[in-house]
Amino acid sequence: MSKDVIIACDFNNKAELMAFLENFKDERPFLKIGMELFYAEGPAIVKEIKARGHKIFLDLKLHDIPNTVKKAISVLSALDVDLCNVHASGTIAMMEAALEGFTKKDGSRGLLIAVTQLTSTSEERMQNDLLIGKSLEETVLHYAKNTKTAGLDGIVCSPWEANKVKEVCGEEFLTITPGVRFADGDAGDQVRIATPEKARELGSDYIVVGRPITQAADPVAAYRRCLTEFLGGNA
Repeated sequence: MSKDVIIACDFNNKAELMAFLENFKDERPFLKIGMELFYAEGPAIVKEIKARGHKIFLDLKLHDIPNTVKKAISVLSALDVDLCNVHASGTIAMMEAALEGFTKKDGSRGLLIAVTQLTSTSEERMQNDLLIGKSLEETVLHYAKNTKTAGLDGIVCSPWEANKVKEVCGEEFLTITPGVRFADGDAGDQVRIATPEKARELGSDYIVVGRPITQAADPVAAYRRCLTEFLGGNA
């Protein structure tokens, strides 16, 4: 498994995305397509970006009754995305159904992961708004263990939880971590953040980076800086 930087392409439409990608010339970074862009452009944008040679993390965070999630994710599987996700709070049964739906008839599939707690969620918000009485760390680790029990490949978590997730779920269990910012950058609306270098030290397998790259004066330079800081000597 190769560590990598995933660029969060949280653009409003195809035109904005294509204008951004023109900066990269022959480079084909791993891209995250989230709700904004997918809802605006539909499956066609996924097919077009795949055809250009990019790996895709389709970040739709499915969360519904097991049968609905199974049917929905089977449609997404046909798009040949490399990475897709659901909410771990949907229960083990829902995640098992998602895995079944995401797996094609020939047994092939992309990576399937689950969201534990959003990086914009603090412990206070989790306990007061969601009425979860456990600590944030306990909750994330419990969701991670449920995700592994369901047979999924890993979780989305903050960089600060990655190492402990590895301890309870094993080194091969993937940690995909948003909430990554440069040391000299703005935290924005994220709460549990770390630098690319710190995320590597903490055990992240993939980091998801949006505005520090997409809103940079030189997006390519920012992306390469992320690669260098996160991959170290392997960049």
